Amino acid sequence: MVRAVRTRERVLDAAAELLNREGRTALSTRAVSAAAGIQPPTLYRLFGDKAGLLDALAAHGFAQYLAGKQALEETDDPVADLRRSWDLHVGFGLSRPACYILMFGEGRRRGFAEAGAETMGMLRRNVARIAAAGRLRMSVDRATWLLHANGVGAVLSLIALPPHERDPDLPAAAFEHVLRTLTLTVDGDDAADARSGVAGRAAALREALCISGTTVLTRSESTLLTDWLDRLADADDADSAGSAAATDRRTDHPVERDGRDDA
Repeated sequence: MVRAVRTRERVLDAAAELLNREGRTALSTRAVSAAAGIQPPTLYRLFGDKAGLLDALAAHGFAQYLAGKQALEETDDPVADLRRSWDLHVGFGLSRPACYILMFGEGRRRGFAEAGAETMGMLRRNVARIAAAGRLRMSVDRATWLLHANGVGAVLSLIALPPHERDPDLPAAAFEHVLRTLTLTVDGDDAADARSGVAGRAAALREALCISGTTVLTRSESTLLTDWLDRLADADDADSAGSAAATDRRTDHPVERDGRDDA
């Protein structure tokens, strides 16, 4: 058993080196077997077929990527931590483009399953820290996937270009753009207004409840409240809706909502 595990790791290391050095077309079963010092039947026994090898190779890449993420020390500034995580992501993709495409560009769910899911979990936890500080404009889940989509899109766009045609400032500009979309302003004259936004408060409360582990609510009540808070955090017009509701309460007549009159 131990021997089989070691052989499997040797094959993956050899395949990863081939992939990084010569690209995807170099990954023939014969070439990988020769590079790993095994016979092709052994490769099939370990991975089933070439698709199985590619899934395992994607997972292998995610494990290495995850190790880099885990090495980043957490500070008391979640936005700065997020920026460092983004930079690591971009650096990994541009230094290992063929591996990155295998991991992120082919929809290879089996390769994504474990280490890939953990990288998303780490990203979500960082975003949740921003939400807990009252600085997020939307739900944690939406912000996490928006960051992921922008990061992957930026790297894949750069990989598609010859190195001499790439804009080296694009990743940083993309990060600043998405950061402005995700976060509330907390410095300057509009700091108080930023902290009082409905979306920011809803996202912050959701994360505070998760962290606290409160048992005041039943499971069904907690699920319902979580859904409400996510909807408030993700509503583009949450602040304007709140203002409209306040205006409605100042009128002498009930306001019709969803076909019913408020009592």
